[in-house]
Parts: sequence; structure tokens; C-alpha cells
Amino acid sequence: MKTRKIPQRKCVACQEMMPKKELIRIVRSPQGDIQIDLTGKKPGRGAYLCGKTSCFKLAKKSKAFERALKTPVSGEIYDRLEADFIKVEDEFHANKELMQDDDEGG
Repeated sequence: MKTRKIPQRKCVACQEMMPKKELIRIVRSPQGDIQIDLTGKKPGRGAYLCGKTSCFKLAKKSKAFERALKTPVSGEIYDRLEADFIKVEDEFHANKELMQDDDEGG
């Protein structure tokens, strides 16, 4: 059986390459909304981030989202994203552990 290629993406903060499913996607929709996309399937331009708060803070400090999403990102958007990121961080880590369990069991 042919092994499937696992898509790799780079964290915009720490520049570490990881499997796409191990990163959190921040998306700029065609309408210009910037939000967290846990499914990884929403339309728009995406930027990927490790599931660590330290990486989020580094991305905020270095304005990595502005470069990756190719649009200015205001302080209010960063604050909202940070609050959302903290909320979804636990859910993201729980889903990541579930996927690892499925990979080992399957």
C-alpha cells in the first residue's frame, strides 16, 4: 500500500516545519475577517502557528500575521485572536492527542 504524503507547514513565529494537522490555522477570509480555523478548511489565506501561547506572542511581537496574511492586523484583532487562541488551545491539544491515539491504534 502506498504511504500518504503528510502536508507540512511552517509556524509563522518559530519557523519550525511540522505536519499541518499539528498546527493551528489563522485565516483571512475573502471578506477580510481574520479568525482561527481549527478545521483548516475555511476559504481564504492562511497562516499556521504552533499550539503554544509563546509562539502566538512572538508572532504578535514580530507582526508575523501581517506578513503571512498580507494585510494590516490591528491591535484589537490581535487581542481577539489571543483570547480565541487561549480558548481553543486546550481543545486543539486534546484533538491532537486523539489523532495520535488513532494513528497508533489503526
